[in-house]
Amino acid sequence: MTIITVTTPEGRLSESQRRQLAQSLTDAVLVPEVGQLAPPARIGFQVHFAERMRDCMAIGGRLLSDLPQAPDVATIDICVMDASWPPAVRKQVTENVLAAMSQACGLTEPSPAWWTTFRTIDEGSWGSRGGVLSIIDLLSSGVFTVDRIAEIRAALG
Repeated sequence: MTIITVTTPEGRLSESQRRQLAQSLTDAVLVPEVGQLAPPARIGFQVHFAERMRDCMAIGGRLLSDLPQAPDVATIDICVMDASWPPAVRKQVTENVLAAMSQACGLTEPSPAWWTTFRTIDEGSWGSRGGVLSIIDLLSSGVFTVDRIAEIRAALG
């Protein structure tokens, strides 16, 4: 249902931080997506950590390896199934994700060089289990709240 990809310079996140983020990033999106904290829904979430060498990342037109003091850069791509994602919910997911990242990194606020993207995959364009998976098929899984089901059905027509 959801893939979150965190890309950072090599060595930025420790194994302990990745372990914490695996759960906190999942929950940061899971609660708005299904309408509640539903641990059985976690199986539908993947968090991927991608590390890049500093000479394979740039900011401001300069390689991180060329900067004497490079900013704390990261990108967090949030990829979700088409459902009901009005701007207020997207904002909440983005804020949740940045707060989870800050907490895992021991910071009081996110770095200004952490950027997020929020992408929805059109209905009928998500493959799993050997075929196409629809959010509609998942609504009867028991993890979505009644209100969230109604919002998704209304958004998808």
